Amino acid sequence: MADTKSKKTSSSRSKDGAAKAGVKTTRQQNAEKGFTASPTLAANLQAVLVDLLELSLQGKQAHWNVVGRNFRDTHRQLDEIIEDARTFSDTIAERMRALHAVPDGRSATIAKTTTLPEFPTGEVSTTETIDLVTARLEAAVGTMRDVHDAVDEEDPTSADLLHAVIERLEQFAWMVSAENRSPAGR
Repeated sequence: MADTKSKKTSSSRSKDGAAKAGVKTTRQQNAEKGFTASPTLAANLQAVLVDLLELSLQGKQAHWNVVGRNFRDTHRQLDEIIEDARTFSDTIAERMRALHAVPDGRSATIAKTTTLPEFPTGEVSTTETIDLVTARLEAAVGTMRDVHDAVDEEDPTSADLLHAVIERLEQFAWMVSAENRSPAGR
């Protein structure tokens, strides 16, 4: 009967990928295994991250200060956008960490690097809020589309995450903007 309490030895890999049996790896080496993002991939994911964080912050600003017709529907829809933007930002940041990149979600970094225009202060009508939020959703998607091909070339898994985010934010942009539209041809 084999000794079930025997210590497992981690194997390391040679340059050709073959495992070298019996070679112990350190905790640091184990933690650093896997794919590592290039500086370009890290920067592209960082750009997406800051826009998602800024989208959630601006969504809250709009949520607190929207007034006018259809207030309640707009207020609730903003909550959905905020929740998804926060979830997506966490997903992107955790993907960065999985690739040994370091996400930077500090307020100063967000303010300095976001592509989203600043949201106005004070109360904002529902009509204007809808236009402003639609523009911010489109700006965030624009960033993702700008970096998509470079991300996909290096890391298709991260590109798949972008696909999901783009799909949802474009759906929000359509749904939010429909509030201010009139039927075509009328």
